[in-house]
Amino acid sequence: MIDIELILNTSARQVKEIEEDEKNFSVPRVSSDIDSALPEFARIITGIRRSGKSTLVNQDFLKSGKNAFYLNFDDPALYGFSAEDFPLLEEAIERFQKENDGLKSVYFDEIQVVEGWEVFVNAQLRKNNLVTVTGSNASLLSSELGSRLTGRHLDYELFPFNFEEFCLLKKCEKNADSFSDFLTYGGFPEYLIYNRAEILKRLFEDILMRDVVVRYGIKDVRSIKLLASYLASNCGNLVTGSKLSAQLGLKTTATILEYLSFFEQCYLFFFVPKFNYSAKAQTMNPKKVYCIDTGMIQNVTLSVNSDMGRMFENAVFIELRRRTKNVWYYSEAAFECDFLYGKESVPENAVQVCYELSRENKEREVRGLVETCKKFPGVKGVIVTFNQKDKISYGGMIVDVVPAVEFFG
Repeated sequence: MIDIELILNTSARQVKEIEEDEKNFSVPRVSSDIDSALPEFARIITGIRRSGKSTLVNQDFLKSGKNAFYLNFDDPALYGFSAEDFPLLEEAIERFQKENDGLKSVYFDEIQVVEGWEVFVNAQLRKNNLVTVTGSNASLLSSELGSRLTGRHLDYELFPFNFEEFCLLKKCEKNADSFSDFLTYGGFPEYLIYNRAEILKRLFEDILMRDVVVRYGIKDVRSIKLLASYLASNCGNLVTGSKLSAQLGLKTTATILEYLSFFEQCYLFFFVPKFNYSAKAQTMNPKKVYCIDTGMIQNVTLSVNSDMGRMFENAVFIELRRRTKNVWYYSEAAFECDFLYGKESVPENAVQVCYELSRENKEREVRGLVETCKKFPGVKGVIVTFNQKDKISYGGMIVDVVPAVEFFG
């Protein structure tokens, strides 16, 4: 049974655990700085499970001098916590604040597991509390906030470690060898520390069950697992709902599209549209699928993926996705370009991904980039390779070829 004492005791225990683990917070999230909390805006930090959201919040909590109210709802002691218990939580916070000179900072980790959390957070904002919220679902940044926190939240997304953070954790230099390891192992912190394949396999399973099957009340677990396994084995390929339905023998196209949206909401897979000025055309065209992490791909697929070109392209996409939500591919009958991206809905940059430029593929890769840049005047183009650097003159343009270490920074 949930009561005030249980809430306060759970909070105190969790804070003590954070203090004891402080020595383990040795890798700063250089890719994910969050601004200071503001009185009228909730900080919403979201991302895939086990990407380091709690650690990021804990680091921020420790900066506060550990004098803020903290509660992680993903705790066995709070199982069964419901919207009806929010008044008790409110009383617990008020008591804590009275005992701590009226401190206003509050941290709620994984609060989205409780239905109606937005109403409670909004009430905390009205009391001028400095609110920080984390969650494992992208809808925290959109529909679930739309009606009650519009204009009153600052959004941050957290991804697994980037290349720089990988090197910080591994205590290695940023060079071709360490980048090759980054492609192999990916960026999930616990996997990088322990190097146990079952960590990523279990995480993949947990995401499917907790963030898709349970969250959305799906009964056909087999289809979800089959679809996820297929997508992980086909990263970088074009997919459509109708073809997936036919290839895998899964339900209707509408159901498949719904499943794909669930995967994207929990950050497991991303579906990149072909750029078109018409939003309807973007919806109708096939999309390219990418996974959140290259280490995960290689640990959950049925066979070891030796196609480093696909792993490389997947890693470049995730790097671009860290920078912006606006990422597309582009193709015409005679050429194609792997990625267009920009801060807004209009492309600003073009990226062609080629693990190794060779005599056989050079013409195709360079032409695809140049023709795309000509199609969108003002767009800046670059070819990203594993370890080549060059400048190529083609079609009246000078094309920069950069190695991964330079592009990933």
